[in-house]
Amino acid sequence: MERTLGAVIFSDIDERLPKRHAWGNEHKLKPVRLLGAAMAALGMKSQLQAESAFAARIPGVRVAYGFWKRILDIVGSVVLLSLLSPILLVIALLVKTSSPGPIVYRQKRVGKGGVEFPFYKFRSMYKDADKRLAELMGSNEKEGPIFKMKDDPRITPIGKFLRKYSLDELPQLFNVLKGDMSLVGPRPPLPREVEQYDDKAFKRLSVPPGITCLWQICGRSDTSFDEWMALDALYVEQMSFWLDLKILMKTPTAVIRGDGAY
Repeated sequence: MERTLGAVIFSDIDERLPKRHAWGNEHKLKPVRLLGAAMAALGMKSQLQAESAFAARIPGVRVAYGFWKRILDIVGSVVLLSLLSPILLVIALLVKTSSPGPIVYRQKRVGKGGVEFPFYKFRSMYKDADKRLAELMGSNEKEGPIFKMKDDPRITPIGKFLRKYSLDELPQLFNVLKGDMSLVGPRPPLPREVEQYDDKAFKRLSVPPGITCLWQICGRSDTSFDEWMALDALYVEQMSFWLDLKILMKTPTAVIRGDGAY
């Protein structure tokens, strides 16, 4: 199924996403044509915090509004953490009392420049979830390097609720405050997923990862891997302070709808 970006995001981007196709050996993503302003030349050297095994394959992209993006991240994360602190406390109690295991789940994710960082989220699965992944790979409902399963038996009852409304992602506000992530940017992948990336997919690692992005407001897990990568490539090409604000304003509605969240 195709989705029209303009109908979901805003009027100046109205191209349609690439049609879904099998994830074959060549890992080719269909190109996304961009309307509106001419594409800026972004081939400047990337500012990496550290070297990574993937650095050579990640294109250099300079975020022209990087200073203001960081200011928005700091102010936004501090304000949201202050306002949401009672909700964070309630969720922590629910996670703690619903099943054995830690309240906050820490996982290695890949950020800008291929640098790994500790990624935080409220635990939404049973504590042996990682060990059980191998036995469920045959039930994967997505193509490409990602694993998605609507009725994943590893998810706890309270975890299903948290995931539906993205409440499990709230601890990532601390990642934003630390500088590992941004409020807006491509979702940070797992190292095992990055190992299977093609050159086009590596483009999403040229900018800071985020809590929300175009993928988050355009169907999330209901999109194919190719559509997801196309949305991230579109964000990297079009990213601006105003685009970030537009995505942030549209995120609450997408979260409340809960479409594609599992």
